Amino acid sequence: MTLMSMTGFARAAGAGFGYRWTWELRSVNGKGLDVRLRLPPGHDHLDQPARERIASRLHRGSLQAGLSLQREASATTLKVNEELLASLLDLMRRVGSEIAAAPPTLDGILSIRGVIETVEAEDDPATASALATRILDDLDTALAELAVARAREGAALGAILTARMDEIERLRLAAETAPARTPEAIRARLTEQVAALLGASPALDPGRLHQEAVLLATRADIREELDRLEAHVAAARDILAEGGAVGRKLDFLAQEFNRETNTLCSKANDRSLTSIGLELKAAVDQLREQVQNLE
Repeated sequence: MTLMSMTGFARAAGAGFGYRWTWELRSVNGKGLDVRLRLPPGHDHLDQPARERIASRLHRGSLQAGLSLQREASATTLKVNEELLASLLDLMRRVGSEIAAAPPTLDGILSIRGVIETVEAEDDPATASALATRILDDLDTALAELAVARAREGAALGAILTARMDEIERLRLAAETAPARTPEAIRARLTEQVAALLGASPALDPGRLHQEAVLLATRADIREELDRLEAHVAAARDILAEGGAVGRKLDFLAQEFNRETNTLCSKANDRSLTSIGLELKAAVDQLREQVQNLE
């Protein structure tokens, strides 16, 4: 299954029943699925079915979905504001009885602002239903195009994440085979440290000092961290091969990588191991950054 990014753009347009419409979808990273839907006035009935279709296609990401809708030709009618007209006629009769004035003409009355209103013609229920179906079908088209864009971006992210896995594995092997981890190197380093301490304080008990040195060497061993890093690399490769909406799984695994790397750095008692640990930390940070883009 293909890896999916949370970033993408799609557009789908359609026409019919005297209308033209366009869907535009923009998605970016998000912890969950956050849908911001913008519909034209009078088309709120599309909100729920549109959200259901989006939720059936997307699992994560912040999505902005906008629908623009225009009539292809003017479909307006004229309507007389009966209430306003009655009030005007009553006012004209009362004022006309008090002053000498020419009687009002029909064209003069109708030219008064608000007496004649233009209203949009309403579609019959069958047309409105068919229009809604076509508009939602084009939303499906836009969502399919968005999936293609997110899959394309996901493939690129997959290549980047695989490269990060390769780098982490290379550094893990470098730490595994570091000369500073050989028993001889550890023994020589501890012997030197114990000798320095005894030279500074001859009263120290050599037996107790030896026990403490062994304990410190045990605590400084990074065998467990190296084994866990190896297991995490294998798990990450399996998840990448699985594909689909695996962003949360990889995000959790990236946190585990970070934990083991931090522990390795804290245990490193040699300059070479510290250098490897810092490179590992940089590679893990890059991994975590890229994982945030996956669905």
